Amino acid sequence: MFGWLKRMMPRGLYGRAALILLVPIITLQIVVSGQILQRYFREVAAQMSTALALDLQLVADAVAAGEGQARAIAAALEINVAMAPPGLIRDQRVIYDLTGIEAIGVLRRELPGLVAVDLVSNWRRPMIVIDTREGHVALSVARSRMSASNPHQLLVLMVALGLFMTWVAYLFLRNQLKPIKRLSDAAEAFGKGRVVAYHPSGATEVRSAGHAFLDMRARIEGMIEQRTLMLSGVSHDLRTPLTRMKLGLSMLDDGPEVAALLRDVAEMEALLATFLDFARSEALDDPVAIDPIAMVRALVDDLARGGVQVDLVLPARGGNVMLRPQAVRRCLTNLISNAQRYGTTVRLTLSLPPRSIRFSVEDDGPGIPAARRAEALVPFARLDEARNQDKGSGVGLGLAIARDIAQRHGGSLNLSDSAALGGLRVDLVLPR
Repeated sequence: MFGWLKRMMPRGLYGRAALILLVPIITLQIVVSGQILQRYFREVAAQMSTALALDLQLVADAVAAGEGQARAIAAALEINVAMAPPGLIRDQRVIYDLTGIEAIGVLRRELPGLVAVDLVSNWRRPMIVIDTREGHVALSVARSRMSASNPHQLLVLMVALGLFMTWVAYLFLRNQLKPIKRLSDAAEAFGKGRVVAYHPSGATEVRSAGHAFLDMRARIEGMIEQRTLMLSGVSHDLRTPLTRMKLGLSMLDDGPEVAALLRDVAEMEALLATFLDFARSEALDDPVAIDPIAMVRALVDDLARGGVQVDLVLPARGGNVMLRPQAVRRCLTNLISNAQRYGTTVRLTLSLPPRSIRFSVEDDGPGIPAARRAEALVPFARLDEARNQDKGSGVGLGLAIARDIAQRHGGSLNLSDSAALGGLRVDLVLPR
């Protein structure tokens, strides 16, 4: 039961706040309305109907005594006397006339000769049919003598006032929740790599949370900037001695030792390029409207010119979506390079679900055990025993760079087994 109730509850802050506001008001109105109908309207209607029954009985007795006397008594009591209409043999009332139920019950209890009570034909002057020795007599009186006039006015006023006060409270509540929503939007944008303008406002607790968020964002940005500057500086500084080593080796006579040293220098240059790529992953380009099919085709064509063959699987139809093309190309390039490094066949599949974009890169290499896939996404982690070392060991940043770009893009990077090729499958899922 509690699980069903939890699923029915609103998930948003506005919905929950509105529920907290409305439930007490509605409950209070229901309880008060029930008490008013039970203790006030019914009791008042019973007392007034009892007094009316005495007057009606007096007029009915006067009708049996003589017409002149009956007319005089009825006029004094403001009761109209007439012949009963044919066919009126049962009580008539509208379904929402709650006080009429009590009035009819009292009249039937106090008037033994009562035939029928008509509360429908004339709302302002109900008709009461009584059986006398002279036949059926119809007596009509003002409805205000039978029950409280317009008993629904109090309920209407209470409901209208409740709705008005709920609307006023909602306006105040919305102003209090708006700073929380702005703080949530700013935190969500920062998690996706965007910095939006935010100024703390609202209640004291919300302002404190806003200032804490700004301090945290400033510290994280400072740490990211320091890491980027450090990696960039180290990578650039190491390029100079590597260039001198490469120049010196090129001036030596060709030989096995020189060729081996040149390969080491080339590998160190590739590692430095990877470090720079990791540092540049913090800087994402702005989202633009682009066709993902055209983007991956251009990427595969560029890789083919460099000697990298990729099997491409595309959907039948595409369309423009908001993407950061440079960041996505960099991420896919790292995934394809990683797949080519450990396999012989690489396949790139693009699919377009309703609310996301999925890029799948598969290879026929040895794959990564399920227990170590989380470790493979950690920067500088090298799973030497899980992948083929014949083509080089790398520095352990390929998947880390791809995951970093995916997360800062608002998406995710998932590793699984490739059902088609038997190796590793990497899914890059980005929101539309």
